Amino acid sequence: MAELFADLVGQEPAVALLEAALARRRLAPAYLFAGPDGVGRRLAALRFLEGVLVADDGALVGDPGVRRRLAAGNHPDLLWVEPTYQHQGRLVPASVAEAEGVSRRTPPQLRLEQVREVSRFLGRRPVEAERGLVVIEAAEAMAEAAANALLKTLEEPGDGLLILICAAPAQLLSTIRSRCQQIPFARLSSAAVRQVLERLPPAQETDPQGQDLEGQDPQGQDPLLPEPPELMELAAGSPGALLRHRQCWRSLPPGVAERLLARSRDPLEALALARDLTDALDGEQQLWLLDWWQLSLWRRDHDPGPLRRLERLRSQLRAFVQPRLAWEVALLELSGLA
Repeated sequence: MAELFADLVGQEPAVALLEAALARRRLAPAYLFAGPDGVGRRLAALRFLEGVLVADDGALVGDPGVRRRLAAGNHPDLLWVEPTYQHQGRLVPASVAEAEGVSRRTPPQLRLEQVREVSRFLGRRPVEAERGLVVIEAAEAMAEAAANALLKTLEEPGDGLLILICAAPAQLLSTIRSRCQQIPFARLSSAAVRQVLERLPPAQETDPQGQDLEGQDPQGQDPLLPEPPELMELAAGSPGALLRHRQCWRSLPPGVAERLLARSRDPLEALALARDLTDALDGEQQLWLLDWWQLSLWRRDHDPGPLRRLERLRSQLRAFVQPRLAWEVALLELSGLA
């Protein structure tokens, strides 16, 4: 039997708080796992719930069977809630939106009907466990009505246990924060990031959602090519973010990155580049590309002018300006052609 939190790297303060709660069997009705995306909050929630389900004698060891059930999301007393997109009259979870071809130009939300489902779930009798268990991911993505409904649930939690995973606690209602025990998660050092990545199976990298990151468009970047140093800088101490940046990098059409950095003065090349990247990349990937391009230009030229123009392009893409037109104008202006 392995120690419960043995695979959670670099989060000693959070582990100490969670282990103390399990060892004493003094569980708060609600927890707020606060910290950056991709640093282990989801893994910590899974291991903590495993401890809630099996550590009734104070021994902080894991149970492989329970661990598999929680990871697969098939425990009858666990409800896992994540932000959703509205698509064709139904709610599509963010984790499967890309696979289902859902437009991701607007951020996903936690919606009122999802919070109402939480209340109904906690109001029923548990099947196997002593209490109902609920995890709400990206709690900062709650719409106002959903936040107010969640507050009512937190005021009368019953015997249930809620975990809110949140990257921006300041965006939550102060009354929600005050009803949760906060568990802090921090960015990892470069050495800790490498340690996390070294533990991944060599043939399969996964992000914090457990999604395969090796799969890529066969027309994308060669995975054997060296990745640019900007990816580690963009990750800012988050292993999960680094894996997502690698996925985005590998999804770029061949040569697009080099063409962006070259900033050709040929207007036909600028127009062709705008066509190629908008045909190949969805809105979310285009916004990621802007992050990488801005950082690359700054590291190379230290000129704020192009960065300001790219910020304007970012605003236009988020405001539903026709993407190809927005890219065409921006590329022509950045090349001094407009």
